[in-house]
Amino acid sequence: MSSISIRLPDSLHRTAIELSKKDNISINQFISTALAEKISALMTEDYLMKRANNAPNREEFEKLLKKVPNIEPEEHDKF
Repeated sequence: MSSISIRLPDSLHRTAIELSKKDNISINQFISTALAEKISALMTEDYLMKRANNAPNREEFEKLLKKVPNIEPEEHDKF
């Protein structure tokens, strides 16, 4: 496991301490989880952008939609 030293504004540090205590975890665990969440969000954004770039254009999309049968959904799929 690695360690890093970071400088935080006092208010952010206090809030992180309060929230980690409230969640019954160490501040290190709190910051690690927060960093993991941010990394996950950014990686998800990149993944979705790549998928969007591979998506069919509007014309191809319309062709695909025409292949979908026009039938009522099954009872368990209705709201």
